[in-house]
Amino acid sequence: MTRKASLFLLTTAAFVLVATTDSFAQYTRTHHLREEVRSGAAQPVGHLPQNQTLNLDIVLPVRDESALESFIEELYNPASSSYRQFLTPQEFTERFGPSQRDYDAVVNFATAHGLKVTGGSRDGMDVQVSGSVSAIERAFNVSMRTYQHPTENREFFSPDREPTTSLPFQLWHVSGLENYSIPHPMLTRKEDYAKAHGIAAEAVVSHATTGSGPSASFLGSDMRAAYYGGTALTGAGQNLGLLEYYGTNLADLNAYYKNVGQTNTVPITLLSVDGTSTACNYTRAGGRCDDTEQTLDMTQALGMAPGLASLVMYIGSTDTAIISAMTTHNPLPTTIGCSWGWTPADPSTLNPYFQKMAVQGQNFFAASGDSSTWSTRNAAWPADNAYVVSVGGTDLVTASAGGAWKSETAWVDSGGGISPAKIPIPAWQKLAGVINSSNKGSTTYRNGPDVSANANFTFYTCADQTTCLANSYGGTSFAAPMWAGFIALVNQQLAGQSKAPIGFINPTIYAQNITSSYATDFHDVTSGKSGSYSAVTGFDLVTGWGSPQAALINALAP
Repeated sequence: MTRKASLFLLTTAAFVLVATTDSFAQYTRTHHLREEVRSGAAQPVGHLPQNQTLNLDIVLPVRDESALESFIEELYNPASSSYRQFLTPQEFTERFGPSQRDYDAVVNFATAHGLKVTGGSRDGMDVQVSGSVSAIERAFNVSMRTYQHPTENREFFSPDREPTTSLPFQLWHVSGLENYSIPHPMLTRKEDYAKAHGIAAEAVVSHATTGSGPSASFLGSDMRAAYYGGTALTGAGQNLGLLEYYGTNLADLNAYYKNVGQTNTVPITLLSVDGTSTACNYTRAGGRCDDTEQTLDMTQALGMAPGLASLVMYIGSTDTAIISAMTTHNPLPTTIGCSWGWTPADPSTLNPYFQKMAVQGQNFFAASGDSSTWSTRNAAWPADNAYVVSVGGTDLVTASAGGAWKSETAWVDSGGGISPAKIPIPAWQKLAGVINSSNKGSTTYRNGPDVSANANFTFYTCADQTTCLANSYGGTSFAAPMWAGFIALVNQQLAGQSKAPIGFINPTIYAQNITSSYATDFHDVTSGKSGSYSAVTGFDLVTGWGSPQAALINALAP
């Protein structure tokens, strides 16, 4: 059967699920069905209304995956002539991205099936569309059903089968076809932790905090003093990005700075990547919006790098749309913080984008979570992806208010362990001296976290246009943007030498930390535990390599 004949069949059988009759239908390269749907553990309860509108993000695959992986290896090999010769987004597209012909074919496919193209780009490898459930069902040969969630008191929607298309090539993924896993911020409140563990809230933090904020709480500037301690580097000229699923109200950021007697001079952009509202008002119509996470992400990144050229909040409703924008936006964010967690139907969904970031010299820091040891029920995503830097949590004590680092132990809820998705161990964790009997890491699968920073209930936060709290919130969501800010300092020093940004740091820091330089570059956290693992000398599955020292900047930007 020719492609022309196949398209004819699709047209004449518009209301038939042609996946069952057309042997030429193309499946996507990733899967979309949850095991709960596939196995029947989640019971179907209905069907989405035919006229309901859904927003999808259609992702095209990279060209020549094996060549891309080989290129990344060369980029991060100091002995290679390609070492840190990063590509621009446009150069990546010409070398590894979809062809113009294939991209146009997806746009034409979408419009031919009654879907409205609303965004996306060839450089971003995606086509954003909106359309009715009925149009989506015809386009992807599925039935959009509702199911009772097996572990949450709600219903979710999902296709009843894997999507197929009449395109002459395979798509990579179609985001937005299901909502089994709702993204959640990686922060927790002291009172909630105390209740869950049957203890008094005042017993959660065992020492008096030594911050310069209200009630001796820590500010973002205190983290800069503890981990950097200098004044020369501020992140000047650098662009930092934050991944967010909800917008924010900058009045909360302004309240934070006013209350602590500081001033923010970094321009902040709230960028909607797919039409998602950038507003977040606690008393908004239709329900409340909490911007605690969004505001603290800013205060921690800005506290570490107060002289950034820009800070952009990338706000969207699907992971691929947000991260696609992060890989194409001008100016390109070379250091990125992600304080949200979710569980994809397929753990390889974001691989092309994380690989693209590595090729473009970008760093993606993901909070490792606040529920201790990783498991299938305590998802690690995206922190266990092999191309991101997973950031765990510690309990930091400083010498004085706004003073130097004094001591650090593992935070009791720091997320870490062995990849629940069984992501293969990356090359840099195979280096001799990384995994050993002391840290109990896996020699087969990805281990995390990679690094860490303060995550204890010792911070000052402002949110929801009414509330500022001291020593109430904690979580690895504080640590991830801290690290994004710290690497902005590294990139500033590199730029001052007319050098490229550091790029994905894991291949570099793992190689450095199995040498004598480790003791001067990192605070090795050797006490405390979280869940099944303890902090030990060297790398461990609670704090990774530990928190940064100022010397790490010179180690990465000599």
